[in-house]
Amino acid sequence: MSITPSLGRKVTGTIFGNRHGHVNFAVQDDPVSEPVLLLELPMSTAMLVKEMSSGLVRIALECDKVRAPQVQTGRQGKLFNEPTWTMYCNGRKCGYAVSRSCTYSDRYVLGTVRSVSAGAGVIPVSEDGRKSDGVEGELMYMRAKFERVVGSRDSEAYYMMNPEGNGVPELSIFLLRI
Repeated sequence: MSITPSLGRKVTGTIFGNRHGHVNFAVQDDPVSEPVLLLELPMSTAMLVKEMSSGLVRIALECDKVRAPQVQTGRQGKLFNEPTWTMYCNGRKCGYAVSRSCTYSDRYVLGTVRSVSAGAGVIPVSEDGRKSDGVEGELMYMRAKFERVVGSRDSEAYYMMNPEGNGVPELSIFLLRI
């Protein structure tokens, strides 16, 4: 089933992952809706936490324009439908991010943090992603409202909105089709 993004200007963004596992970034229209975008980023959660502790974090995700479908349909496909992205964090190339479908474990995490409007924390989980007594691991999450800015059909930006209102986003994520 294809989900057509019809997002507003303010969206819910959740970043989550096991401490030494890859970071996931989910974009939802509201805290209870299915994610319209779910990306697995090529960096560990611990590395992202370290980057964020040192100040502002800028993540740029770039993908190539594919010319053949554009010729056939007369327009480029939706930015959310791109399968792979080259990722840069604060100007350094990190590898390749992958767009993926929402799994049972992802739904469990997003459901667990559904009532969190903005914040960060740890959820004890077992290998299958369900809550446990804490012996198998911890899943770290950060959830916030993001301001979504559409530059064109080939670019979007997500600026994490600071609830303290100082106006400076600590985390910005850019999707660019070049």
